[in-house]
Amino acid sequence: MTTFDSWSLEQASKLFDLVITRLDRIAEGVLSIELAAPDGERLPAWRPGAHIDVLLPGEIVRQYSLCGNPEDADRWRIGVLHDPCSRGGSSYLHEELEEGGRLTVAGPRNNFGLVDSKRYLFIAGGIGITPIIPMIRTVAGQGKPWTLLYGGRSRRSMAFLEEIGEIPGGEIHIVPQDEFGLLDLDRFLGQHDPEAVVYCCGPGPLLNAVEEKCQTWRAGALHLERFAPSEKAAFKEAGSFEVELARSGRRLVVPPYRSLLDILEENGCQVTNSCRAGICGTCLVRVLSGVPEHNDDVLSRADQEAGKVMLVCVSRAKSDRLVLDL
Repeated sequence: MTTFDSWSLEQASKLFDLVITRLDRIAEGVLSIELAAPDGERLPAWRPGAHIDVLLPGEIVRQYSLCGNPEDADRWRIGVLHDPCSRGGSSYLHEELEEGGRLTVAGPRNNFGLVDSKRYLFIAGGIGITPIIPMIRTVAGQGKPWTLLYGGRSRRSMAFLEEIGEIPGGEIHIVPQDEFGLLDLDRFLGQHDPEAVVYCCGPGPLLNAVEEKCQTWRAGALHLERFAPSEKAAFKEAGSFEVELARSGRRLVVPPYRSLLDILEENGCQVTNSCRAGICGTCLVRVLSGVPEHNDDVLSRADQEAGKVMLVCVSRAKSDRLVLDL
């Protein structure tokens, strides 16, 4: 989680029709996709941790981290794992794309921004390496010490190994589970380092374990990005509340067992959204008055306490009424 960036909110609605310039099978079940503007123009700038929304047939929208070089303004790169339980997203990308074809994307947007620190510990599981690679490149370019702990099912399934090995100045631990077992989190997280920050991305069990180990670390040291919602992202069912739409003055009631996003949509208020699970940040809305009840996995603790924005797909209200900038 990271501090809310107003730039990200503005970028969320921008669509780009991009050319697929290169497709590479870079690991078992992992496809690297490079995209460029059809007219050769520069693409919008982005920072490590950013992702784009990929719009697919059947109104499917999926989020993928940008894993190329932020300084390369001519192309974007994403890495896509072919999920055996795919509901159409990764299967389409793996099976239907061709070089020279087109993809429509939105963004970029960043819910996982890189903060300044003296030292960095990066922990990645499987395809969770994708947002981490630009972070490592940036930190290495600044000459700061960094450590990468990277786990996966097998060496064959772990993407970007050669590329990671070429980044100078860091301490790299590649841990295929079939060779070495699970990541040794106690070794790296057992003792609090007051001058380090931890960035972790990967499957839910890994993130939960890292979060548990970091409970004794200082507040703000741990930054997570989830591919699936945690238990807290399920919106609370008890209690109704009122929402006022500031631009029109309309007032709506959100009853128990209904999400705020559903009520907004049913009343003709279009809010850009994607995951509907509190993990992508697409449905971020400014709060003008009232106290939100945050159930997402995106906003930092500081942003949640400030109460100036909320994700309407899973969050509700602690106060009787919210006034939203809609």
